[in-house]
Amino acid sequence: MSSKEIEVNGTSFRLTLTDQVTNQVNNLKNLYATAYEDPESFEQVSAEISSTINELAESVEPNASDSDLDGLIQEIIKVVENKEDEIKNELQQKTKKPSKSKKSKK
Repeated sequence: MSSKEIEVNGTSFRLTLTDQVTNQVNNLKNLYATAYEDPESFEQVSAEISSTINELAESVEPNASDSDLDGLIQEIIKVVENKEDEIKNELQQKTKKPSKSKKSKK
């Protein structure tokens, strides 16, 4: 769990990045993709999108105003994506390191 400062429309917000926030962002991205791929399903998923956005907005301090909400959600998505990329790169670096072989004594 880590904290990240986000600035939206001149207001600073503190986001605590938890597994729950990451899952909510990924869920939101999936809901957006569903609505984009199947516009007829938009009405069905719009309530879920709204609920997920409100849950994400509750994960920052101070509370966001409606005018900051769109920018705030975009920034939260960026933070989560950057963190996921960072973790992926760290894992790739660990797997690329050559293992040290022990020299045998004769």
